[in-house]
Amino acid sequence: MRLDGSVVVITGAGNGIGAAMARKFAGAGARLVLGDIDADGVGAVAEEIGGLAVPGDVASESGVAALVDAAMSEHGAVDVYCANAGTTGGTEADEAAWADTWEINVMAHVRAARALLPHWLERGQGHFLATASAAGLLTMLRAAPYSVTKHAAVAHAEWLNITYADKGVTAQALCPQGVRTNMLADTGDTGKALLVPEAITPEQVADLVAEKLGGEEFLILPHPEVGDYYALRAAQPEKWQAGMRKLQRKVE
Repeated sequence: MRLDGSVVVITGAGNGIGAAMARKFAGAGARLVLGDIDADGVGAVAEEIGGLAVPGDVASESGVAALVDAAMSEHGAVDVYCANAGTTGGTEADEAAWADTWEINVMAHVRAARALLPHWLERGQGHFLATASAAGLLTMLRAAPYSVTKHAAVAHAEWLNITYADKGVTAQALCPQGVRTNMLADTGDTGKALLVPEAITPEQVADLVAEKLGGEEFLILPHPEVGDYYALRAAQPEKWQAGMRKLQRKVE
């Protein structure tokens, strides 16, 4: 996908993968509109790259509408929407954790697509990038809300691509394993034990996204081995689950 001159909206852009993508895309000539609940963080990134910061809750319907409206007012179009904001939901899966994680990891994507589809279908083009996780293809031990909602994020992106690609509106799912961000630190001892050894930088993720964005591959996999695990999970679910149970016993 040609980024030079494109209008790209990125949520969760105040730090981590979102900030790295903003810097990478801006360097390629894209015009950036950045959303994040962290007003100071997203403002600093926007000032650095010459983009527009729109602080707010991008999981809420009003927050998504404000972000899309700001992009349309500033640039008259949105070419790419990166639904990148996310939360781990914590390891204690109480009612509040489930509700918050669902809103941020799933409904934020649904609401963004709902807001953008009329514009994209009228233009006959548009691209939706969902930052999911390897957990959305596999699972994450001791993190039920995160695992379930990231599966849903992949499913939503897949549905969008199947439904609208022939009309020019496409979608991809970004599914990394460990990335050295604040969210990795929030995964607790289990996440650190499983993910830190092979963790990569947000900049490495952004480089791959810039290379693969808009291409034929639906899954963007910064850790290629995730594709092998995903294939095993599909072909031999009992074997794959046995391996995961063994890993569960080890981390416990």
